[in-house]
Amino acid sequence: MFGKSFSEYVRFDKVILWLIAIVALGRLALSLGGVPNSTAKWVSVTAVIGLGVIYAAIRVHTTGFGSYKQLLPALWIQTMLGELIVAASIVLGIVTHKDNIFTAPEYSGNADGKTWLHAGAHVIAGAIVLPLLGWLIGSLILLVTKKVAPRDAGA
Repeated sequence: MFGKSFSEYVRFDKVILWLIAIVALGRLALSLGGVPNSTAKWVSVTAVIGLGVIYAAIRVHTTGFGSYKQLLPALWIQTMLGELIVAASIVLGIVTHKDNIFTAPEYSGNADGKTWLHAGAHVIAGAIVLPLLGWLIGSLILLVTKKVAPRDAGA
C-alpha cells in the first residue's frame, strides 16, 4: 500500500492501535459489568480515534514515514480496528439478546441497536466514510505540520 507493507503500517500505528483496543474493550467491559451507560460513555472510542488522526498526521511527517498517501492507510487501520470491535460488540448483543453500551437505544438512534444492519453499518462506515473523513482532517493537520515541524533527520 503506497510503498509500505501492512505490517509497517501496524508498527507505525502500534501505540494508537493498543489504545483504541483498550478503550473499546474497556467501554464494553464497563457496560457489561453494570456501570451505567451515562458513566461508561466517557470512555470514548471516537475520541481515541480522533486523537489517532492527530497523532498519525503529525507523526507521518516528523518520522519520515511518508506523506498524504501513507496517512490514509494508517488511518484506515485505526478506524477499522475501532469499528470492528464496535461491530463485534453489537453482534454480542444480538447473540445474547442483552444490550450493551454499543446497542443501547440512546446510542443507536433511539432504536434497538441489536441489529445486523447496525453492525454492518459500523463496518461500512469504518471501511469507507470515517477513514476518508479522518484523512481529510488529518491532511490539513499534516499540511500545517509540514510548514512548522522539521522532518526527523534520522529517518
